[in-house]
Amino acid sequence: MKPEEILRIVDAIHRDKNIDKEIVFQAIEQALVTALQRQYGEESQIVIAIDREDGRLTGTRDGTDIDTQELSGRIGAQTAKQVIIQKIREAERDALHDEFEEQVGQMVSGVVTRFEGATATVQLGNTEAILPRSEQIPGESFHPNERIRATIFEVRKVGSRVKIILSRIRPQLVLRLFEQEIPEIADGVIEIRAIAREPGYRSKVAVISSDNRVDCVGACVGVRGNRIKNIVEELGGERIDIVRWSDDLQVLVPNALQPAEVDEVILCQMLGRGIVLVQEDQLSLAIGRRGQNVRLASKLCGWDIEIMTREELDQQIERAVSGFSSIEGMEESVAEKLVGEGFLSYDDLSVIEPADLMEMGGLSEEAVDAIVAEAERRAAVAEMAAADERRKQREQERVDRAATESQGADAAASVDADSAAADGSGGDAEPAAASGDGGGGLAGGVADSPVVPGADRGQ
Repeated sequence: MKPEEILRIVDAIHRDKNIDKEIVFQAIEQALVTALQRQYGEESQIVIAIDREDGRLTGTRDGTDIDTQELSGRIGAQTAKQVIIQKIREAERDALHDEFEEQVGQMVSGVVTRFEGATATVQLGNTEAILPRSEQIPGESFHPNERIRATIFEVRKVGSRVKIILSRIRPQLVLRLFEQEIPEIADGVIEIRAIAREPGYRSKVAVISSDNRVDCVGACVGVRGNRIKNIVEELGGERIDIVRWSDDLQVLVPNALQPAEVDEVILCQMLGRGIVLVQEDQLSLAIGRRGQNVRLASKLCGWDIEIMTREELDQQIERAVSGFSSIEGMEESVAEKLVGEGFLSYDDLSVIEPADLMEMGGLSEEAVDAIVAEAERRAAVAEMAAADERRKQREQERVDRAATESQGADAAASVDADSAAADGSGGDAEPAAASGDGGGGLAGGVADSPVVPGADRGQ
């Protein structure tokens, strides 16, 4: 390879592949070293250098200068070709990896080229990325040539390629959509402090304004809800609650639980838990469908939130004081202090820091260890009892379902018998009646099984 050819190759690769020139020079140098080692043996100490200005080659073998004609000869060039190609591919892969690694968490827009096996292949400029089923919003599907938006979730090297994985279920997608749709967020006037999301169902976004003249919630919703509507449509109808952020948990927790109305928030600092008291008619609204509202509120605030009525709290306090006091070595005054800090179950007590309990009750380390061990034992027993109760309840539900199905079969058989009698088919009436008796026998057999008494005891 002549000096001018080397410079021309380096420049062309730099422009076409967007690879740093120094990386290309090093790749050629390494390729020539490999080629000469194949000629002289792997044990040879060979050093090759290319002048970055004029492209001249210099080199040594075991400390002796190598003839430049030999370096530029046909053997060196042909042998080095494959190594150079490999090095350039590696450099291209590394450059692509670094480019997209910097964009992890950012939103990109691409076109779906294939949708096979529930995995979408998305074209991002000159690069392909994949959107696996696990990173898709539940229920959504895509079609070729459809444009989609997603965030870059992961970038990793796989052999000579770069694997780019997209996601549409991460909170970052909601954040980037808000930044795109709401200018006040992009300008920094409104800040998103926290996001809690259950993809495809519901998200809670906590916002705060640095300008008192700008209503952070109203700006995010937009005139007639046009701003939030665009985001909801992009997320496939996912419900989005805009929450006004506050550093005061007494304010933030009720905001996060909206639209439910909260009576009182009791913060248990030692457990990182907030007990929220609501009226009976607000209980289901605060908890949400399958616990979704309180679960998202907990994620948004960073605290465990437990919803209950005042009556339920009073009952739990009474049971907790009585139960804790029954543990050997614990006085009622200490039990009341624990309850005052929010410890309402044996499970809570089993995870208390021993130093805290020692300080709270003036107890020795041995006494605290014994109390915690007993609390762990009682928590395990309570969990087993709860699991057994759930099992009995499921069995009772199966019994009730079987009885209902049997009654339905009896009713259908009775209708068939009446129809046959009306048609004058008297001969068929008796077998139908016998079938009805058989159904009654099945129902009776189920009702007499030992499952029911067990279920009754559990209730």
